[in-house]
Amino acid sequence: MPRTIRTLAPEDVEALVDWAAAEGWNPGLDDAAVFRAADPEGFIGAFVDGEMVAGISAVIYGADFGFIGLYICRPDRRGQGHGKAVWHAGMARLGNRTIGLDGVAEQRDNYQRMGFVPAYDTVRYSGPVGTLASPGDIQPVAPERIADILAYDRICFPAPRQSFLEEWLQPPRIALAIVKSGTVSGYGVARPCRDGFKIGPLFADDMEIALQLLTGLASVHAGKTLHIDVPATNGDFTARLEAAGLSPSFTTTRMYRGGVPENIPARVFGVTTLELG
Repeated sequence: MPRTIRTLAPEDVEALVDWAAAEGWNPGLDDAAVFRAADPEGFIGAFVDGEMVAGISAVIYGADFGFIGLYICRPDRRGQGHGKAVWHAGMARLGNRTIGLDGVAEQRDNYQRMGFVPAYDTVRYSGPVGTLASPGDIQPVAPERIADILAYDRICFPAPRQSFLEEWLQPPRIALAIVKSGTVSGYGVARPCRDGFKIGPLFADDMEIALQLLTGLASVHAGKTLHIDVPATNGDFTARLEAAGLSPSFTTTRMYRGGVPENIPARVFGVTTLELG
């Protein structure tokens, strides 16, 4: 049957996120709708006889940056070129922008052949967590603080993403910040997932602020398993997580094509999502 490539409708994005859950990626309970807020046209699928057989996200963050994720081919249709077709469609959509992705180990060599360069490894830590630091001056992210959060996020993320964050910071996700002398020193978001909850992003001026935010976010989901994707370059932070009982599971590699963005990686203690960057 002929293959059709098209932008995904909202229900198709829901299905693609369900595929991610089946692959063990443990997405959030309402990720699909919020992901689409980042770029409603940024989700592409291959269809055969009206059924989706492969999908990808190719999200545009302004004129200079884009991100590839949710790259999945249905298991019973693999080896038929459908994955390659959506890959080419996604890359064409992003054009000459700097492009990021989080690649699994078995695909790293393939991505390097396509021009992607490794920047750092990201390790998922999981487990129950107690108090890692005193609470500090933690406060919920109120509407009047959104502009400050957007400005802080821009320091840590490669591009502006206002449309996405305005949804990401809303319930059922929990968004907390630490503000010192009227200035944001860090913020984090926790969201319920198929298993437990994930924290991301976790951006902070230093490790102690990150630990305070992590403690505050974890307390909201007490008794549930915490998951956080941490850049392996933050060795002191991961050591604190392991001392608190969290265990590393799988590793991905953040890779870029078209240059490495100029955000400040030292402030990134937990990436937002492996799907959207």
